[in-house]
Amino acid sequence: MVAKHVTLAQTLLEAGLLSTEDLDRVNRNLEGETLLKALVKMKIVPEKDIALALAEKLGFPFVDLSTYNINLGAATLLSEEIARKYTVLPIAIEGNTLVIASADPTNVLDLDDLRVITGYTVKPVICTESAIEQAISKYSSMDKMVEDALDSVTPKSESEDSETGDEDEETSATEAPIIKLVDLILTEAVRSRAGDVHIEPQESEVKVRYRIDGVLTEGFVFPKKTQPGVISRLKIIAAMDIAERRLPQDGRFVLKVGQKNVDFRVASLPTIYGEKIVLRLLEKENLATKLEDLGFLHEEQRKFEQVFKRPYGAILVSGPSGSGKTTTLYVALELLNTPEKNLISVEDPVEYRLSGINQTQINPKAGLTFATGLRSILRNDPDVVMVGEIRDRETAQIAIESALTGHLVLSTIHTNDAPSAITRLTEMGVEPFLISSAVDCVVAQRLARRLCTRCKEPYSPSEAVLEEINLEQDPKETRIFYRPKGCSACGDTGYKGRIGLYEVLIVTEQIELLTIKHASSDEISEAAHSEGMKTLFEDGLEKVKQGLTSLEEIMRVAT
Repeated sequence: MVAKHVTLAQTLLEAGLLSTEDLDRVNRNLEGETLLKALVKMKIVPEKDIALALAEKLGFPFVDLSTYNINLGAATLLSEEIARKYTVLPIAIEGNTLVIASADPTNVLDLDDLRVITGYTVKPVICTESAIEQAISKYSSMDKMVEDALDSVTPKSESEDSETGDEDEETSATEAPIIKLVDLILTEAVRSRAGDVHIEPQESEVKVRYRIDGVLTEGFVFPKKTQPGVISRLKIIAAMDIAERRLPQDGRFVLKVGQKNVDFRVASLPTIYGEKIVLRLLEKENLATKLEDLGFLHEEQRKFEQVFKRPYGAILVSGPSGSGKTTTLYVALELLNTPEKNLISVEDPVEYRLSGINQTQINPKAGLTFATGLRSILRNDPDVVMVGEIRDRETAQIAIESALTGHLVLSTIHTNDAPSAITRLTEMGVEPFLISSAVDCVVAQRLARRLCTRCKEPYSPSEAVLEEINLEQDPKETRIFYRPKGCSACGDTGYKGRIGLYEVLIVTEQIELLTIKHASSDEISEAAHSEGMKTLFEDGLEKVKQGLTSLEEIMRVAT
């Protein structure tokens, strides 16, 4: 421990925060305490000043735990006893590396012990000791919650029949420890800005993962015994059948977190180890109301607005699942939502409930599909129709014909880019001459992570990188891009929030002719590009130049 005191003392002496007289006085009164504790207790050096001095001296980042997005799976890796013994808290997992918050990482022996205990390579960051102790108390109470949940679970005997088993699961799902455990999972999802929560049964445990800014991150790991109660609790509050475990189910519920209501959309899927549950979080307060909030560049926004403000025609938004297609259509609907217009939608499911818009949810079991719903909508005198997704020939045919008979039709379609949406409709069996006359615009989109404004750092990419992305370097200027660094505000990821990338294809006369001729998507893409269409990658590159996202992120989502 002497080496530790000397190292810490030297750091503070060199920083001018501690005098030799004060150091001698503290050493005479240590009484079994660490030097750090004694300095703070005797009010000789402020706790935060000690942490900042160590961070500067050792080259470790300083982290404010009050704003840091702590990974729950990491925080519960150490027992409360060990965490308090070393005054540390694991706060993140980066592959095989465990990020450990420490008040004084100068003790290499402590770090070696933690490597052995956790099995991870240890990467220290510096925090104040009081913040670490508060966090240890918080996360140890979570451990206690899991233990209480385990104690409340009574193992079923093999002789119990399935009916009794269902009753037991329903009972355990309504017990306080299980309820607290589920509430913890849900409130943590809201706090960490997760878009989805994955509860995944494994052979000997239950994993909880959160999708934050489009990327899955580790959350909790629960013992297998909690699985029946947790799954049943979620199915009960989502109004799903807890006795049905062989078929997928859907449900939803609303949870009030703080001052806001959060909609949770729930889907179950039978797996070999039990039912997997995926919850999608829908916060109406976070729903954008302006196109610029979504990330449209000025010219692309102007083109899109001109099209959806026409009285009739079809506008399609394409992209993979989770790329924000429905959100784009909702923003367009909100802009079109005036007292003079009758707006009706048919969706699967209704994600956000919008005032002034007549929203219908399909119900295939009752015979209400997109096609039948769309037929009924057309008998209700609509001005604007939104079809959640064009999935089949019948829906496509009705949507296209509706656009030709005086209605503005908005819909989504699953294709990789905008030109492919036109050829996809042809493949569904819609006549090319109808497509060319009805479709006015196709918008393809992706979501890229937005760089954290607090920690992004500038750099100049190499000439090889610029050549790879076909971007010429002007010899008179230095090209500055930004890349992620990581800080407490963004959970050390370097990213916070997401921004849309858009490819806006306007159906011009040339595109119409190519459609009628059954041209390939490549031919349509080439023609659209010659007329000014920016590809997804080009749109993303503009946002890289503006410092909104990173080149690596664009390469990940738009190539």
